Amino acid sequence: MKVLLISSSARGHSIADALARSPQKPEIVSICPSTNPGIKKLSIEQHVMDIMDFEGILKIASDTKPDFAIIGPEDPIGGGLADELEKIGIRSIAPKKSLSRIESSKGFTRNLLNKYGIDASPKFKVFGSTEASSLSTFIAQDLGGEFVVKYDALKGGKGVKVSGEHLNSVEEGVAYAKECIEECGSVVVEEKLVGPEFSLISFTSGLQVVDTPAIQDHKRAYEGDTGPNTGGMGTYSDADHSLTFLEASDIARASEINKLVADALMKECPEHPEGYVGFLYGGFILTKTGVKVIEYNCRLGDPEALNIMPLLESDFVSICLSMLDGSLSKDMVKFANKATVCKYITPESYPVSKDQKGERIILPPVPDNVVVFHGDLSEDQEGLLLGGSRTAGVVGLGATIEQAEHLAQAFCEQVTGPVRFRPDIGSDALIQQRVLQAKSIRTEDQHNTATVA
Repeated sequence: MKVLLISSSARGHSIADALARSPQKPEIVSICPSTNPGIKKLSIEQHVMDIMDFEGILKIASDTKPDFAIIGPEDPIGGGLADELEKIGIRSIAPKKSLSRIESSKGFTRNLLNKYGIDASPKFKVFGSTEASSLSTFIAQDLGGEFVVKYDALKGGKGVKVSGEHLNSVEEGVAYAKECIEECGSVVVEEKLVGPEFSLISFTSGLQVVDTPAIQDHKRAYEGDTGPNTGGMGTYSDADHSLTFLEASDIARASEINKLVADALMKECPEHPEGYVGFLYGGFILTKTGVKVIEYNCRLGDPEALNIMPLLESDFVSICLSMLDGSLSKDMVKFANKATVCKYITPESYPVSKDQKGERIILPPVPDNVVVFHGDLSEDQEGLLLGGSRTAGVVGLGATIEQAEHLAQAFCEQVTGPVRFRPDIGSDALIQQRVLQAKSIRTEDQHNTATVA
């Protein structure tokens, strides 16, 4: 058994680790944009190259003849790498290009939900150059000045701007929306939603959708959810695979939406009768009108993958093969009933600058119930060197979130080098903020319902 892994970062390391734990002991051939020590250690060979160099990737695939490929990041998925690999007889755990529009086009996603009657979107409108003149009216009047502007293409997680955070007036919103239209041809402007967010990622094969544990992500750079957005400073999950601020009905609704979206994608893209194959990642928010979709991604999240993959007790290779041949079922996928807390170690200046790039970092020995996934790291004969982005994801596993948090925190405190991390992720204080926010939203919903009645 041989697997081609196109990836980078700690997400790729977590995927490689899950593959390596399979009783089938697959040989991993990895392709990464930079040397990742964690992935390299688990690979029989690692190729360092541009992961958008499809010609080069196809040459390696033809030479190594893997049984299947896993494509980690969104750019090669959105660029159609799965389509190209299939042309040479290699199937991928990643959706085809037209199906990956669920992430690469915010407008496609909103219109898809609307077309197939999936009631999970805020008020929105997709604007092209011909509609740009009505932007101001829509933002000011239809949305009441509370809005979100979304770049309608892949932009490395930096294409969304929110009123009151990044945009301080209707005029600034209009200006950014016009900038988006000029760059990518269209823009999505939608109602600003308020509430606690959560991620629900599903292993997906056509209409077969199997959920992984729900995850809470923290994108802000600094303690207390302050500072600029990042790729994610850390995440946590609970032992019951839900989250303390969610009710069973909230998880059930998010799961239902993922299933409805998988069905809609199959109908929308009949040229791919196998449907969506890969990781369907729903970003959700609990609002006064129920669970709504913030966005969809066409891959495993990062850091979410770092919580999910260590909990996986089933054979990941078998799961992948079942996704490819259409035999995926819920009883094939089992996750440990443990809580996880992931804290990302980053350079001190991240995400503002890359001042510490090339400086040394020393990781302590990894204790039981802690897993460390390498991100933007390199290695020489003397040890590990910092890159400019997130360095490593440190995951604690415990019977409770409190136990898992203590394990991750203790490890992070022992790391030597010009790095930092968010000590509040997974803390009771931060979790209680979400619980109180959810309680307030439910109370408001009950009040509104009673008023209407």
